[in-house]
Amino acid sequence: MRSVFRIGEERPGANHRAGSVFLKKGSNVSEERSGAAILCESLVRQGVEFVFGYPGGAVLPIYDELFSDDRIRHILVRHEAGAAHAAEGYARSTGKPGVVLVTSGPGATNAITGIADAFLDSIPLVVITGQVATNLIGTDAFQEADTIGLTRHCTKHNYLVKDPDHLAATIDEAFEIATTGRPGPVVIDIPKNVQVATALLEDRAPQRPKRYQPRMVASVEEVAEAVEMIVNAKRPVFYTGGGVINSGPRATELLRQLQELTGAPVTSTLMGLGAFPADHADWLGMLGMHGTYEANMAMNQCDVMVNIGARFDDRVTGRLDAFSPGSRKIHIDIDRASINKVVPVDLGIVGDCATVLEQLISAWDNRQPADLGEWKAKIEDWRGRDSLAFPLREDSIMPQLAVQRLFEKTRDRDPIITTEVGQHQMWAAQYFGFMGPNKWLTSGGLGTMGYGLPAAIGAQLGNPGSLVIDIAGEASIQMNIQELGTASQFRLPVKIFILNNEYMGMVRQWQELTYESRYSNSYSDSLPDFVRLAEAYGWKGIRIHDESELDAGIDAMLAHDGPVIVDCQVSKEANCFPMIPSGAAHTEMLLYGDVHAGTMEDEAKALV
Repeated sequence: MRSVFRIGEERPGANHRAGSVFLKKGSNVSEERSGAAILCESLVRQGVEFVFGYPGGAVLPIYDELFSDDRIRHILVRHEAGAAHAAEGYARSTGKPGVVLVTSGPGATNAITGIADAFLDSIPLVVITGQVATNLIGTDAFQEADTIGLTRHCTKHNYLVKDPDHLAATIDEAFEIATTGRPGPVVIDIPKNVQVATALLEDRAPQRPKRYQPRMVASVEEVAEAVEMIVNAKRPVFYTGGGVINSGPRATELLRQLQELTGAPVTSTLMGLGAFPADHADWLGMLGMHGTYEANMAMNQCDVMVNIGARFDDRVTGRLDAFSPGSRKIHIDIDRASINKVVPVDLGIVGDCATVLEQLISAWDNRQPADLGEWKAKIEDWRGRDSLAFPLREDSIMPQLAVQRLFEKTRDRDPIITTEVGQHQMWAAQYFGFMGPNKWLTSGGLGTMGYGLPAAIGAQLGNPGSLVIDIAGEASIQMNIQELGTASQFRLPVKIFILNNEYMGMVRQWQELTYESRYSNSYSDSLPDFVRLAEAYGWKGIRIHDESELDAGIDAMLAHDGPVIVDCQVSKEANCFPMIPSGAAHTEMLLYGDVHAGTMEDEAKALV
């Protein structure tokens, strides 16, 4: 029988060290490992390649283990928020969970923005935080924070591990929770004495009763009802979201197969871009606040809407009482809580997107959908409005044109695009075509400025042979600009393409349209010289002044095999259209040149 020593007890005959504790020291010494060693071994068992982190006192035992373990590559960021966003970029681009390691107190609190971002956008993260020793918890010890309390509402689950004997099983379960069902972040808070204390490490992964079992498969009756609704629809629309991409490459293939069977047009949320190819004849473009005219009008006038892996976000729905008022609605989502949460639906199907799509295709058999000729002709009329048209200027580069040229110059290389948050983000969504999944990485639900650069770093590590470009704004890029040093240290050829209009552009646009052009604190004063800043970090810097330099500047960026910042100086006053004003309906969009889109509302009433 093994002798057992509780946390906080000193092992008999041992030299006492401050902070040292012991647990379960048995006769079979070769099987005893410290909590820090158990953590590292568990991460290896999970197939972890990279850990994005920043050291501190409460995680030094873990860092000491990493020092001699070459199976895991630690990526030293310059700020803990950068660690979380880099892990998001890695996860979003590879489909694998991202892993974060930060210390207690400010290390954990700095990471919370990235954790909340991952929670809202359903990104699988496992975040390991150090904590003060168990006997100090609750005493306001140095760098103590209630990490469990702070992260309770922005994680799928969180743990405070007080016994190293539970550590391996906890880590395994955390990865399962983060990656199955609706993906999301899981936090594991590990006190420093638990990292030092020892426990028995089994040769095989610990067995714990399966406590998390999300529903994956729809019932036969639900699938049959959905097929009947779709086959009889005269004006169907597939409304797709990030859940299709999170479900894996198979889901995007199945979506294309179902669309081919039904002929239904397809639109997408911001997070769902790439689930359906942007060059397909039945692609409507993104919908919602800055979506296309045809996507929003089709959603308003459809008779059957099939929501696949989206959550009826307010940026999509606009005014709820005017959202797709005459349609029957099907909602497919793995998160039971999302169904009927915002928009009441006629048929809610809880299940994995790929699994349910496969069920729908199998149940379709040889059915023939209704003739959609009249519906598609109407969509072509709407498409003829050319809602993404924009004016050109002789004195400055229009940012929309810059994104268009960037797309044309890089499309053959199938790049991974990240963004910061603001106007440039919406222009990238509108004018950069995405043909496949996991190529579009952006902050949707939380709208986190500073996301794009660290996300690009994570994506580049996960996809070392890919072209990775962060389309940025000059204000947002400064939120985590210190991560330039991370890319330099790890020799990552990330490209940053800044649409520099010298304003917090989206704030300025709302101030122009809503606050009579009172530009309160939205001008980006005292900007750095981005070219010299790039050079200071060992990057190449390129500045584009006018349209005649645009193509050559992009070519120079692509020709350089290291990291590059392009400072593309664009029109200061350009606004992002189409736009649905806050609280307005889909039929009240503003297009370029519109004072008020009353003609759209009249058209919608005529159709009804």
